[in-house]
Amino acid sequence: MRSRQAILFFSPAGRPVPDFVTAWVNGKGMPVLTIPQASGVEERVLRSLPTLVVVDGESAGDEGLELCSRLKRDPYMAIVPLAVVINRHATDAVRRWFAAGADEVITPLFEPGEQAGRLDALVTRAQRDVAVNPSTRLPGTTEIERELRQRMERSELFAVCYADLDHFKEYNDRYSYYDGDRVIYLLSRILHDVVRGMVGEAGFVGHIGGDDFIVVLPIETIGEVCREVLDVFDTLVPYQYNEQDRRAGYYFGKDRRGQLHRVPLMTLSIGVVTNKHRRFTHPAQVSEAATEMKSYAKTQAGSIFVVDRRHDREADEEESGDNEA
Repeated sequence: MRSRQAILFFSPAGRPVPDFVTAWVNGKGMPVLTIPQASGVEERVLRSLPTLVVVDGESAGDEGLELCSRLKRDPYMAIVPLAVVINRHATDAVRRWFAAGADEVITPLFEPGEQAGRLDALVTRAQRDVAVNPSTRLPGTTEIERELRQRMERSELFAVCYADLDHFKEYNDRYSYYDGDRVIYLLSRILHDVVRGMVGEAGFVGHIGGDDFIVVLPIETIGEVCREVLDVFDTLVPYQYNEQDRRAGYYFGKDRRGQLHRVPLMTLSIGVVTNKHRRFTHPAQVSEAATEMKSYAKTQAGSIFVVDRRHDREADEEESGDNEA
């Protein structure tokens, strides 16, 4: 199986890869695979999700238009960007390719430098679109891992906050998934606005999925940022309930055995881990530690944040050595 780092060039006539595509690929370490059959392109896209599909519009004709439509109708394959190259600028031909779902149509009207720039922009845009959560538009798991990795490579001190809603499932059961989505969006705005307002570009907010969020902060801002998030959340979340539930501060729901019990209004739990006294070599280790702290926070009543106070011997020894130096 090929990796994503490949470009597929579809040319039924077996024409050579356009010079500007070859020049653009040089230095990127990505192979260009020429495939003469539409079925072969579709198979490889489905199997390995390449970085880009380039279609030779001059020889592809209706077969290429149909391939383009099939790829873009499938939600899984549609995330792969598709560019069409034609050797003449014909408005009708350009319109037909865009109508079939092409993400870009490159014609002789563009200079070679602009042609390459359009491919760069197309791939970057596609990667950004895939990396965000569609409901909140926040960076997803890929970007969260990249953010952690970059901070670790720069030897930065940072805090990772894992935020998770309490009693969210019961809320969905009583109200609706539509109301649940509204609460998730509300939380995403609270996290984004508070972090942006208090620490600016030094902070990062990502959406793992569902009601799980990751916030990355400078260590010295943990307390003030987390307290502000919890205050704003506790102020706004009661208004996501009807007046009766809001006034009572609870409602009756059924547990897994069908027994009625009181369900309090939603609260927010935040587990925090830092690399000040712990040594992490991979984002997965940070994620595991943050998950542990989030699970511990959820055992506490009300909206709360808890900070991991554990020390690693290696990290303490490194810090001691730095101080002695």
